[in-house]
Amino acid sequence: MSQRVLITAAAAGIGRSIAAAFIGHGARVHVCDVDPAALEAFRAEFPQAVATQVDLSDGAAIDAWLDVALADLGGVDVLVNNAGTKGPTAFVEDIAPEEWEQCLRVSLDSHFRCTRRVAGLMKAQRSGSVISISSMAGVYGFGMRTPYAAAKWAIVGLTKSLAIELGPHEVRCNCICPGTVRGDRMDRVIAAEAAQRGITPEQVTAEYLSGQSIKRFVEASEIADLALFLASPAAKMINGQAIGVDGNTETYHI
Repeated sequence: MSQRVLITAAAAGIGRSIAAAFIGHGARVHVCDVDPAALEAFRAEFPQAVATQVDLSDGAAIDAWLDVALADLGGVDVLVNNAGTKGPTAFVEDIAPEEWEQCLRVSLDSHFRCTRRVAGLMKAQRSGSVISISSMAGVYGFGMRTPYAAAKWAIVGLTKSLAIELGPHEVRCNCICPGTVRGDRMDRVIAAEAAQRGITPEQVTAEYLSGQSIKRFVEASEIADLALFLASPAAKMINGQAIGVDGNTETYHI
């Protein structure tokens, strides 16, 4: 039987790679994203999936999406909480409360809202996998990215707590902690930090790589590989874990 999979913020980047991996393994997939252009491109490449525009900072919009997706799938086997926003790149005294709140609504609250909707269904069927995307910023601190880091730390705590609640029902909850993932989003983060600090993007990039044992950025497909494994029977006793995909972080960036 094909897995029934929900993935948030999946029209581009890490989420898209995760969706592609599940689709490639025959899963029935529903994704959502806020970006209409990215959704259009996703639909063109993956017509077998259902892709819906959803503002993941809006709880009512999340519920409306899940109402339709869960009814269409007839249940759920895998939830991938991928949604996150980079938040402001600034020193804490320069971050507006509104920027903090927006970052946490997308990067943390959406994980809670989606998980609460699937938990009862998974418990009832005594199977399921909840996979949330945290970050190595959820293991180390991350200067100039405090809202982002706070959300990613919270995801680790949420995951471990959910594992305690849902494990007795054979439902597994884990999170993935990527290192620095290559792509347009990271390019923008590096450029913003370089501008704030008055140095070049190349210098910022070198700082990131200097703290890793394997000195290259992570590929989004490498995150997808782990998500696919965690949702598989091969991982049936892996629960409550925060697993790094980072080439081994020795020291984290500033």
